Amino acid sequence: MTALARPTNGRMIGGVCAALGRRFGLSATTVRIATVVSCLLPGPQILLYLALWFFLPNEKTATQHAW
Repeated sequence: MTALARPTNGRMIGGVCAALGRRFGLSATTVRIATVVSCLLPGPQILLYLALWFFLPNEKTATQHAW
């Protein structure tokens, strides 16, 4: 598994689905479809997406801060 960081290439909106797909070995499209379907259900999915967008570092920033 790779580090959880938003990629600079392959983003659609914030890169959260691409980061999760890369981390867990899934395609970004699969994660995006699952995210859209889950947003149709009641719950805090949109808030979770926004929080991940805010807290996950960019791929370039994450590699610069790696020791």
